[in-house]
Amino acid sequence: MTAASGLLIVDKPGGWTSHDVVARIRRLAGTRRVGHAGTLDPMATGVLVVGIEKATRLLGYLALAEKEYTATIRLGQTTATDDAEGEPIDHVPVRNIDEAELLRAVAGLTGQISQVPPGVSAIKVGGQRSYRLARAGQAPELAARPVTVSEFTVQQIRPAGDVVDVDVRVSCSSGTYIRALARDLGAELAVGGHLTVLRRTRVGPYVARQARTLDELAAGLEVIPLAGAAAAAFPRRELTAEEAHALAHGARLTPGGTGSAPVAAFAPDGSLVALVTDADGRARSLAVFVTDGS
Repeated sequence: MTAASGLLIVDKPGGWTSHDVVARIRRLAGTRRVGHAGTLDPMATGVLVVGIEKATRLLGYLALAEKEYTATIRLGQTTATDDAEGEPIDHVPVRNIDEAELLRAVAGLTGQISQVPPGVSAIKVGGQRSYRLARAGQAPELAARPVTVSEFTVQQIRPAGDVVDVDVRVSCSSGTYIRALARDLGAELAVGGHLTVLRRTRVGPYVARQARTLDELAAGLEVIPLAGAAAAAFPRRELTAEEAHALAHGARLTPGGTGSAPVAAFAPDGSLVALVTDADGRARSLAVFVTDGS
């Protein structure tokens, strides 16, 4: 029996790709219509938002939500992938670090910044994934792009032999690479750096305490119903019965005054009709979730 449309908040285990998790949920949910809202690297753990059936239409918009992480950055070592999975390529012995200098460097990587993504990433270059080109010895030069790091705070500084581990918390916009923050922090301090631990603790409104392990989900899928999932993640607009019928059939409505950000539009019975946006003086649908007979 196919699971109902909705979201699962998965606690992704280390060593699994996000695609591995999706494949597992497909088997558990009895459907191939499963996707995720934002890739986590295999070494990373934590919140992976997974959509089932109609909820897959929410994922592209949820992927744009702000995300939060806890991480450990190792200063004194550089790797080919900017994380612990890559081959070491440089080592500068560091037995201690000046805290004031570290905090200045962190502050310089906070706010609206320009970030060059890691060469080993899923960004497409000429139709091919950057990581595939890098592994074939053709690492591309990736352009810097603007990202927003709303929080980058140092939690603890831990000398570990001839390296220093720095535990941090980061809140950031979609498209921000924590590996790149580790790389750039090490470069700013002239000692090199890479990521050794990464855990995602939040995607938009969905937080780690809601996440369930794959073993827990195998014992019973805890699906957040479609309407509840949308209500938690987007501003809400209440529709009349006439508006709900019109929107479900492709009509545009009077604007809600909310701008271009997605808004969840609900019928009088509480069902999710569509995600809408204000554009050109009207409210139009971005994704429709109900039609006649559904």
